[in-house]
Amino acid sequence: MHPAPSVIIFTTFSGLGFGLLAWLGLGFPDVSGGTAFAFFFIAYALAVGGLLASTFHLGNRKNAIYAFSQWRTSWLSREGIASVMTLLVFAPYALSLIFADTALPFLGYLGSILALITVFTTSMIYTQLKTIPRWNMPLNPVLFLLYALSGGALMAGEAKVAGVLILLLTLLQVAAWKMGDDRLSSTGTDKGTATGLGSIGTVRMLESAHTARNYILDEMVHIIGRKHAQKLRMIAGILIGALPAAILLLTPAGHVTSFVALACHILGVIVGRWLFFAEAEHVVGMYYSRD
Repeated sequence: MHPAPSVIIFTTFSGLGFGLLAWLGLGFPDVSGGTAFAFFFIAYALAVGGLLASTFHLGNRKNAIYAFSQWRTSWLSREGIASVMTLLVFAPYALSLIFADTALPFLGYLGSILALITVFTTSMIYTQLKTIPRWNMPLNPVLFLLYALSGGALMAGEAKVAGVLILLLTLLQVAAWKMGDDRLSSTGTDKGTATGLGSIGTVRMLESAHTARNYILDEMVHIIGRKHAQKLRMIAGILIGALPAAILLLTPAGHVTSFVALACHILGVIVGRWLFFAEAEHVVGMYYSRD
């Protein structure tokens, strides 16, 4: 699929924001007053900013309101509701830490659960799509949750925990890349099965469906070279996990090392998210190839 900047920003920074909120709700770090304000400001800015960025992918942004009305059938709608509930629950919890210097543990724990539920609903927007086999696997929600928890731990200053989580994330991400490479072919879907003509011979496209670019080509058909993808995977793997984990686990804890590790991780996540969309082969793409 075409890697739209808006959804890359959305999946990268909203996950970081809700991940940080999840840690704050559990009391990590244990902050109050102005320090608590700074942490919650960053978390809300990332979570809300990421969600707002996703609206730029809509043809008509006024349609964003409908994201809250289809919760029975739509994971997008469930995500919208879960995100609002999370932000509302965390508001009194944050205010109690900032102004009263007194935590409300129940609200913190509830907010952390809701934050992770929000990340899960985001992952299911993509995981549910059987038309994109690379996304349609159980490992996808696990990765989304690990991205949020590891990035949130980094931002919360939990260096050693973040280092371990990031190593686990990197291993699972590499596994997901390997598994994803065979997902489309393993479904057995091709032009023959799609048209029902496979039993009488090999089905190939005679003429293109149309002569000009269209929405389907722009959004759902994006081809990335294998060598190019492998190089980007290596860069993403190093920046997401290998380098930050080495910094966090092998060097003394400090603000500078944590900042460098966080900067590397975020840059790696952006590259990884670009690959997440660029490598997603939508089955509709087979109708536009002459193979």
